[in-house]
Amino acid sequence: MATVELTAENFNSTVSGDGLVLVDFWAAWCGPCRMFGPIFEKASEQHPDAVFGKVDTEAQPEVAAAFNISSIPTLMIVRDSIVLYAQPGALPESALEQLIAKAKELDMDEVRASITAPEDTASEDTASQAREDTAPAKA
Repeated sequence: MATVELTAENFNSTVSGDGLVLVDFWAAWCGPCRMFGPIFEKASEQHPDAVFGKVDTEAQPEVAAAFNISSIPTLMIVRDSIVLYAQPGALPESALEQLIAKAKELDMDEVRASITAPEDTASEDTASQAREDTAPAKA
């Protein structure tokens, strides 16, 4: 599946609901963004079960501002309407593939429980582990 251009009009409808959505916040003038773009596009073709969207931060500043995007490229991974990962930096193909695999493997019932549990340290540990599980390996 090719990438989808995300705008203020279609962003919420694209990232809400069930399924895996990857969002690349980028700009044409950004060198690392231009480097990451083909990697992101290739991954979109290899994972037709996920939605891959791109937000041009120059054309859609309100969307970038809503997520406090201050560095680009920034990759956001959303599954079942829950943001699992949001970090700036261009990733190599292997790290992106690792993130996608981990996001697909997560037990979303556990993630939801960890988010809604009131001050339960075990649940906080689960949420922390979910974030750690989706973090790319350090090279």
